[in-house]
Amino acid sequence: MKFSIIIPAYNEEIFLPACLESIKQQSLPADQFEVIVIDNGSTDKTRSIAEEYGATVIVDEQCNVSGLRNLGAKQATGSVLAFIDADCTASKNWLNSALAYIDDDSVSAWGAPPGVPEDASWVQKSWFNLRKKMEMRISVDWLESMNLFVRKDDFFSIGGFNDSLITCEDVDFSYRLGEKGQIISDNRIQVVHYGEAKTVRQFIKKEFWRGISNYNGVFSHGIKLSELSSLLFPVYFAFFIPVILLLAAFFESKFISILAIIALLLPAAGVAFKLLKKKLSLVESMQLQFLIHIYFVVRTVSAFKGLLNQYRK
Repeated sequence: MKFSIIIPAYNEEIFLPACLESIKQQSLPADQFEVIVIDNGSTDKTRSIAEEYGATVIVDEQCNVSGLRNLGAKQATGSVLAFIDADCTASKNWLNSALAYIDDDSVSAWGAPPGVPEDASWVQKSWFNLRKKMEMRISVDWLESMNLFVRKDDFFSIGGFNDSLITCEDVDFSYRLGEKGQIISDNRIQVVHYGEAKTVRQFIKKEFWRGISNYNGVFSHGIKLSELSSLLFPVYFAFFIPVILLLAAFFESKFISILAIIALLLPAAGVAFKLLKKKLSLVESMQLQFLIHIYFVVRTVSAFKGLLNQYRK
């Protein structure tokens, strides 16, 4: 058995059939992979749908998503673990494309940022414009766990996902696994994510939740240079900008006023620079700038809330 496909699920009767059907239609022979659905105590038809498609079903109502994936890995008989979420569909050649790295010991994990559906909203398209890779194959710092391949031996050698993390578990996992080899993003390994936020309101809600464990992961994998910007921007927005704006308001100093303007424009300039090679239209760039600034504010609040929750424990 080459691949064990692991799908955590909770009340996914809407999306799961399409996910499992896309796996059923893989160009790789069916005897080369197995499907494991870890149900988090669903009250809908999730479990029966998985059973109808011949998946192995594990039920656990206590674990968070990291724990669910770890349970699936323990059940797996394949040499490579393939993680995908229930609200995703895989391209027909998903597994065949992943075969390219199965014997490459210089690569410890591989996958790609999930794409968006054809009828995606402007919010979904804009956020994917930031996450997508222009290169067909590129070494990255981390991969999202909804499209992630890793050898089973490597997975267990680092203890799997950190189940003490509510979110950001894939970032932490990738950083720890990265000590063993490259993390590769390959656009040929395609999945489409249907559960990404469609509206600004949904985007705010999701990013607030995702940022809860932003700092907590550092205690698991240590501080990484590539992670510094995401760790520092909450401090920047929560403390530095308010202080510099207060100083500009109370002191008649051209230097402080100019510094305040630069501080306000710096994040936007950084994003604009990052987007240059993606050749977005003016409208696409402005939409993404809008979302990025919402992201900065929301992640600042959620990161500090996560630290507060950790302190209370």
